[in-house]
Amino acid sequence: MSEERTSRFAPGQTLLIDADDTLWENNIYFERAIAAFISWLDHRDYTREQVREKLNQVERENVRHHGYGLTSFRRALVTCYERLTTEPVTPEKHERIMSFAQTIADQEIDLLEGVAETLPALAARHTLILVTKGNEEEQADKLARSGLAQHFFGVEVPREKDPEAYHALCVKYMLARHTTWMIGNSPRSDINPALACGLHAVYIHHPYTWVLEHETLDPAPEGQNLLEVASFGELGKWF
Repeated sequence: MSEERTSRFAPGQTLLIDADDTLWENNIYFERAIAAFISWLDHRDYTREQVREKLNQVERENVRHHGYGLTSFRRALVTCYERLTTEPVTPEKHERIMSFAQTIADQEIDLLEGVAETLPALAARHTLILVTKGNEEEQADKLARSGLAQHFFGVEVPREKDPEAYHALCVKYMLARHTTWMIGNSPRSDINPALACGLHAVYIHHPYTWVLEHETLDPAPEGQNLLEVASFGELGKWF
């Protein structure tokens, strides 16, 4: 947004808010699990970077067929192992591979800085809808454990967050696009498709955004706003 504002946007905005790596930590646990998997694999012919790129390729394929979340990630680890070695996936090896993903499932919910204080304040002035990709059951569990569920008017877990998905949300909730914002850390899923759908957007920087969500930020079309903030807590200055 080019102009400098001295006051918040008016109450009554609709804020569509991402969950993973916007409200709570998520990808850092996947990164730790991947690092442990690569170390365990200890491939003789491929570097760690090459193994990671192979896993990225498998994950790109998997999300098209199996969606997002831990179930898809488990499949990706097994498939990556099968593609990089001629050794069979014995029950023991399968259990070991599964253990890397289990470390993610065992994590407590770690809210990001400013979320616990800022989200209730936002909910008092605006309508909040959680819009997050992933496995619906897994995301419902994380939301319940986060203690944040009471602040949301609705919860949506679309298969993809593309312009069509945002359009469907606008229709379902009868949203006015000039007062609706998508807030999240992913240029690919949160920002660019929301702008393409005619919404405003807030990009919250996160140092460990999943590599498959990286994308150059599109500029905001005329009449739309794109804000960039360093943390969730900064939203209180705008809304």
